[in-house]
Amino acid sequence: MSSNLQMKILAKETAIYGMSSIVGKFLNWLLVPLYTYVLQQQSDYGIVTNLYAWTALLLVILTYGMETGFFRFANKTEENPKTVYSTSLITLFTTSLLFAVACVIWQVPIATALGYPTHSEFIALLGIVVAMDAFASIPFAYLRYKKRPLQFAALKLLFVFLNIILNLFFLVLCPKIQDWAIISSWYNPNYGVGYVFVANIMATGIQTLCLLPAIVEGFRNERGLPTSDSRQLFSGKLLKQMLRYSLPLLVLGVCGIMNQTLDRILFPFFYDGADAQAQLGIYGACFKVAMVMMMFTQAFRYAYEPFVFAKHKDRESVAAYADAMKYYIIFSYMILLGMIFYLDLLKFIIAPSYWEGLKIVPIVLWTYIFQGVYFNLSFWYKLTDKTQWGAYFSIIGVVITFVLQAIFVPHIGYIASAASSTVCFFVIMLLSYFVGRKHLEIPYDLRRIGIYTLIVLTLLAGYYTLAHLLPINEWMKMGIGTILLIIYCVIFYRLDGKTLIKKK
Repeated sequence: MSSNLQMKILAKETAIYGMSSIVGKFLNWLLVPLYTYVLQQQSDYGIVTNLYAWTALLLVILTYGMETGFFRFANKTEENPKTVYSTSLITLFTTSLLFAVACVIWQVPIATALGYPTHSEFIALLGIVVAMDAFASIPFAYLRYKKRPLQFAALKLLFVFLNIILNLFFLVLCPKIQDWAIISSWYNPNYGVGYVFVANIMATGIQTLCLLPAIVEGFRNERGLPTSDSRQLFSGKLLKQMLRYSLPLLVLGVCGIMNQTLDRILFPFFYDGADAQAQLGIYGACFKVAMVMMMFTQAFRYAYEPFVFAKHKDRESVAAYADAMKYYIIFSYMILLGMIFYLDLLKFIIAPSYWEGLKIVPIVLWTYIFQGVYFNLSFWYKLTDKTQWGAYFSIIGVVITFVLQAIFVPHIGYIASAASSTVCFFVIMLLSYFVGRKHLEIPYDLRRIGIYTLIVLTLLAGYYTLAHLLPINEWMKMGIGTILLIIYCVIFYRLDGKTLIKKK
């Protein structure tokens, strides 16, 4: 299969997965104005920001690299994919159940340690949510492995729609009808932000139930009948091999997610002001404005991961890996320019009281780009089974993030939080590239990537020069940005666009 045809297949699957990732997250994105306008204080959104940062970290810990391990071993010719799947299911179910029970039993001391002693139930609710999400990662990975992107997208979107509907019900509708007998019997108008977590657990529970057919499939043979051989359902030997492969990814994943969330986890501890939760709320809301870049990166990842493991034995695929990197950077730059040029319009996604934090958006966008490039580069140690290198890079990233935040957050606040993540991913991106060259040579088109980078920096420099030196309003600034964005698109079409859309 030619590299160009592989790129078209990858682009098609990226588009389908992107329907759940981009559309879904965009719809969730629309919850941001709901929270910023409806929640009574900025500190309320600070609570949401902080606890969901912890949730992201715990989710990585609870999956402990098994999602990637599943793809690796399911594609090995000497392994039975069904056994790999059922073994992964049983293992994740056991650990997730134990975690949920622990959160329920020890919710009070955990809540007290995190600074929410009066709302220990938040810990119990989110603990159960994390447990269900961790377990669901394997059936979702199975759908990707079986090339069922439409089913994957439908279930992801189901959660999104349910979560949005339930948030609207609890935060908007219930306050208006709280005098109704059927509502007043259980609704507490003072619970506020707590209903964000109630909506989450309800939506997650329904999504998990809808995954049952895919889960049951793991315990049936190729003819669709229940598997009678217990050795095919669970293999201790296989589990040891998977854990040996995946546990270094756990360190990588924990450190990686810490690089992404440590700013929101540690901010209340490093910030000197009394309004730490309010500042965190502003930071978290403005961080959400840059989510479009993260949506694209995640959609690309969903398609790229099974693509790489399925094609790694084809030496011609090395060229495809290089092309994938180039086109990821090209389209990431396009999103970067669009987000910056239309920031004066996008800012209305959050309440005006949060606008003071919009200056972090360009910083966060660069963070997501470096993160996506690092993800592309990371496959050299996954394909060569040298996952310990990923752990090394991530540990270095955590140290950088922690040190920079500890030094600068007390002085410049959340600007330091955003910048520390950018520096972190830039450094580990470079480390992964230079070390990876010694283990798996991939002919990345550095010259063409460098040209696009120079073009983007030039366009940004021109935009900021014109926007800040000339006496123009916001609409004129967006007009200038539109012209510059068109210039970038024309350059892309002339350099690489024709090749990408060319029929083979």
